[in-house]
Amino acid sequence: MDASRPVASFEFRPEGPYSLGTSTAFLEGFEPAAYEGARDGHLHLAFVVDGTERAVGACVRDDAGNGTRILVDVYGDGDGLHDAVSSQVARVLSLDVDGTGFPAVGERDPVISDLQRVYPGLRPVGFFSPYEAAAWALIGNRIRIVQAARVKARMAEQLGRMVDIHGDHRYAFPGPSALTSLDAFPGLTDRKVDYLRHLGHAARDGKLDPFDLRSRPMGEALDHLKTLRGIGDFSAELILLRGACIPDGLPRHESRLARAVADVYGLDEPPDQARLERIAAPWRPYRTWVSVLLRTHLESRTNEIATGRRTG
Repeated sequence: MDASRPVASFEFRPEGPYSLGTSTAFLEGFEPAAYEGARDGHLHLAFVVDGTERAVGACVRDDAGNGTRILVDVYGDGDGLHDAVSSQVARVLSLDVDGTGFPAVGERDPVISDLQRVYPGLRPVGFFSPYEAAAWALIGNRIRIVQAARVKARMAEQLGRMVDIHGDHRYAFPGPSALTSLDAFPGLTDRKVDYLRHLGHAARDGKLDPFDLRSRPMGEALDHLKTLRGIGDFSAELILLRGACIPDGLPRHESRLARAVADVYGLDEPPDQARLERIAAPWRPYRTWVSVLLRTHLESRTNEIATGRRTG
């Protein structure tokens, strides 16, 4: 079989506004998730398929250029995994959620309406799996994001598998079995190695299944995740919101969200949790989406200030 040719293809018809370009260009989290902005209209993804050790690549492109038809070609070890890969890509790109009601959030909240105009069609781009989000949380604990991203990328290159996506070679983060036998890795403390080893066992035992996590009430899912070694409140929310990609969750331990809310709503100080929940009430059932929208805007403003540019 020609490894440079797709083993499967499928398409998505997004429900509601969607822009592949906006979603991949503006979201925070590309560095830890090993994404790069879409080049020539193509977004390339390499990941281990949920519940397996098999690495696949996906080339995602907007066929019509208006977010109405998204085409995906699958490469690598994806034979017989069409449904699993389709489901996973849809979840990662938030295409498994009906977004027809998202504009109504802006109708209820003029502040969010303004941001929706600035970032049209933006939807959260998640980690490839709760397992990979958990690995990132463990690797990145108490070190700089850039440093953690380098460690994660080296793990993918040295322990993961390479996928040829029509000439673009990408490395998928290693599957759970690779972590179960991890003894040491440059840039990781012995404690982090121990946590990652136990994470591999937990993933193999089905404790990070995205469908299971999404089926639970949010509090129950977070409590379940915090039974994993090294996973606390912040990490559990990251895994659930950006790994399992639930669309309507409001983080309680994300200080940057509170700063973003204070910025766009003109508050004197970041809101406490009770006030944040009141402000966020009109965002239902897309509170995760709005949280990412706010974070995106805050980081764009921060970057503009740092580079001396100003928003128009």
